[in-house]
Order: sequence, then C-alpha cells, then structure tokens
Amino acid sequence: MLSSASNRVLTFTLQFSSSLKFSPKTHIDYRPRSLHSSIMSSASRSSPREALLDDSGCGGPITLEEWQRWGCISPVPAMVNAVIQDLKLLENNIDAHMVFGGNGGKLQGDFKIQEDKKHRAKYETLADSDKKFQFYSARQIACRLLGSRGYLCQKCWLPMEDCMCSNVKPSSLWHGIKFWVYMHPKDFLRQNNTGKLLWQVFGVQAATLCLYGISEDEEIMWNAFKDAGKAKVWCLYPNHNNAPKTVQDAFSHQTSADMECAYSLTNKDRPLNFVLIDGTWSNSAAMFRRVKEQAKLAWGEEDIPCISLATGASAMHKLRPQPSWDRTCTAAAAISVLAELQLLPECSTHGLDKQAEAVEDALIVLLEVLTTRRLRMGRSITRKVRHSRDIC
Repeated sequence: MLSSASNRVLTFTLQFSSSLKFSPKTHIDYRPRSLHSSIMSSASRSSPREALLDDSGCGGPITLEEWQRWGCISPVPAMVNAVIQDLKLLENNIDAHMVFGGNGGKLQGDFKIQEDKKHRAKYETLADSDKKFQFYSARQIACRLLGSRGYLCQKCWLPMEDCMCSNVKPSSLWHGIKFWVYMHPKDFLRQNNTGKLLWQVFGVQAATLCLYGISEDEEIMWNAFKDAGKAKVWCLYPNHNNAPKTVQDAFSHQTSADMECAYSLTNKDRPLNFVLIDGTWSNSAAMFRRVKEQAKLAWGEEDIPCISLATGASAMHKLRPQPSWDRTCTAAAAISVLAELQLLPECSTHGLDKQAEAVEDALIVLLEVLTTRRLRMGRSITRKVRHSRDIC
C-alpha cells in the first residue's frame, strides 16, 4: 500500500493557456493492454525475502557497477557500504538472516527488532547533526538496495516480472537543458516513483539522480551548479517566501541569439540546470531548506530562483492520490517545463515538445504496468475507491 505521504512535490498554479496542458492521452479512461491475469487476493502479495549475497557469500557490499546500474553516477557512498557492513556483522552475531518485504523492501522479523535497537544507539552517538542526517539517509538506501537485489529491475525499479524497460523509448534531451532529480531516500527504488523515468528516457548525464543526504551525490550536483553559475540554476518548487517566476517571465526576454550563446557547447557546455525535488510534500520543505543552505555556501545568499509551472493533473493521478488536483508528479513537472519552453520563440526549434512527449509516453507505460500489477494482486486502482477505504 502507498502511504498518504506519497503525495508528490512538483505541481503548481494553473496560469497559462490551455495549450500548455498535457495531450489527451494523459486524461484517457485508462485501461491496461492486458488484463488476462486472474485477480489474486491481497494475501498473494510478495512474500518476505532474504538479502541476496554476493558471489563470495559474504554479505555483499555495493560495487560501483551495481550502484550505477540503479541510475546513480557518483562513487559508491562510503557510509552506505559502512551500514551494509554493520548489518552483516549483526546478522552473524545474532545468527539471523536479514529479511525484507512489503512496501519499500523494509526489514522484517526478529532481525528488524535487533537492528532497530542497534541503529538507534549508533544514531545517538553521532554528535554532529549533519552526520546524523547522512547516517539516516545511508541506512535508508542501504536497506533498500539489499532488499531489492534480485527482485527489482535495476533500471525501471519494478519487480522483474513487471519490467517495463522494453516499452520505454529513449530520446535525446536538448543540450541546453539538464535535469537534476533531487530524491529523498524514501523514494529511492520506489516502484511508483516517476523521477526515474527521466534518466530512463534521456540518460543519466542529461537527467541526473542526486540522493538527498548522500554527500557524494550532493557534491557532484553543487560542483556543477557552481561551475554553471547561479543564473543557470532553477528550482521547480513553489517557494512561498519569494514569488516564483513563470517560464515566460524567466526566459522570454532573451533573444534567440542570447539563448544559443548561453547554451553553446563552446561555453563549457553549461546548460540551464532544473532541480526537481523528488519527495513527498512532508519531506519537501526540509529538502528545499537544504538547497537554500547549499546555495548560501556557494553564492553567499540562500535565495535560489524558483519556477512556477502551469501543470494539469498527470496520468499518475488515476493511481496515486495528490493533496489536490493541481499538484503532480516529478515526471509531469519535467513534461510541463519542456512544453512551456517550447512555446518560447527562442526555444521552438529544439524539439522540446517531442522530448516532453517521450517522457509522457514513458509515464503512461509506468501507469499501465502499475495498474496491471494492482489488478493482479486484487488491489484497488481507482482514486475514489482507495480513499473511501482509507487506503492511500
């Protein structure tokens, strides 16, 4: 089941013309292509599974190859492997196996009880608040990695039997734009996460994952921002303390020649960097505060330019509830910014509408797979029914 906290961060005020809304295919009466599987009872959901060991049989630290297959570009976080080592030591000491299951691949059983005591004790010994924060993030990610080995596809983050990779068509993103998916650890490897679609479609260099609280990831992202300069960094977030600009306000004053010069590969390939905060509404405020703190360290002021988008309800609204119909998912926010940039004369020749359509197609594929999976498990797929049962 999805918690009510799975409401997404990135959707904003409707303020542009209807031409900016998503194409009708995001609003169809959705039916999956194949419903031949028999509907099973909720008891048939995935059973608990033990952590998969590596070839040496000794508890599997994360290798660089494995780490990057999940969509990451950074070195393996040292603290993540330290947590995995601690988990393996505990497993040996109490003679119990790590068992994962349920939503998010969480630890279960007696091992969870013992591990919970141990990690809380270690957390209390960390005097530095930043170390505590990093430890929290590393533990979340380490458990998700171990619980997902051999169970989830490393590219689409879906169970192997539901892998959607063959149905996603890759596309090239215009070199003048780069997306940074700033993801909360609780959304890492989440099956219904839509931020992952961006690097599935555009590749990890054009749409880069940055995990909140992982220093190796955050260092890469902020080094890129400092190199590009503050004027080239925009956060897709409704910052209520400082009125966000629309895409039109932010970029329409530039001439076509200015835009081409700004995005030229001869200008050290410094694109416009768009940060998509990929977390729940309850987590997004802390994530945005961290962005502002890092901005102050980088540029001496914590105000970071924010953009308000003219999004409508995304396809995922049919399956995953939002606090209101004018809020949307991470992929839909990326679709919206591409569509709005396409309307600017200076950007109209870069095929951004086709690039937006490629993400939209991938979003529909994800919705179809998740819907089919829910039907197979006997779970509700309609927003109204799920709310009437207090299932979110």
